[in-house]
Amino acid sequence: MRADARRNYALLLAVATEAIATEGADASLEQIARTAGVGSGTVRRHFPTRHALLEAVFRGQVDTLATRAAGLAAHPDPRAALLEWLAAVTSFASTVRGLAEALNRDHAADPSEPHDHCATARLTEAGAPLVSRAASALTPGVTITDLLNLVTGIALATEHHPDPAAEATRLLHLTVTGVSPAPAE
Repeated sequence: MRADARRNYALLLAVATEAIATEGADASLEQIARTAGVGSGTVRRHFPTRHALLEAVFRGQVDTLATRAAGLAAHPDPRAALLEWLAAVTSFASTVRGLAEALNRDHAADPSEPHDHCATARLTEAGAPLVSRAASALTPGVTITDLLNLVTGIALATEHHPDPAAEATRLLHLTVTGVSPAPAE
């Protein structure tokens, strides 16, 4: 990218991040362009779809969650590792406005649209080894997709709660009881 294109990209990403944090995943692309002082065509060149914009905005946070999953892969208690990671994903999704909606849109996106770096694909790839390691502690048939759908639903359900993180954590604990009851001691 040329220097001016790199500056525009960085500016658009910063403005979009703020707009999405304030307005959610449906933040106006035209308003983002106006705030950044560029034309809507510039936005479209850098982010041809809303999905591409959301992916760019959340890339760093999703990468952090993927790194955390990799760090938990060698945890001596596979169930505890999975639950720790799910709690982190739930916390991110419930407190970062727009992320849960981006995850939800990933599920509804056209299958022919490239998803190499979308939030759901990246989190699925990161969490699958944790689910695999914890399989004996999970209800038979539970998949990473199931768990990410639950987390997304919890985050969407708590988005307007006065304390979304606390409520999301409470609902995750209720869910875990049904998905993976603690082993009897």
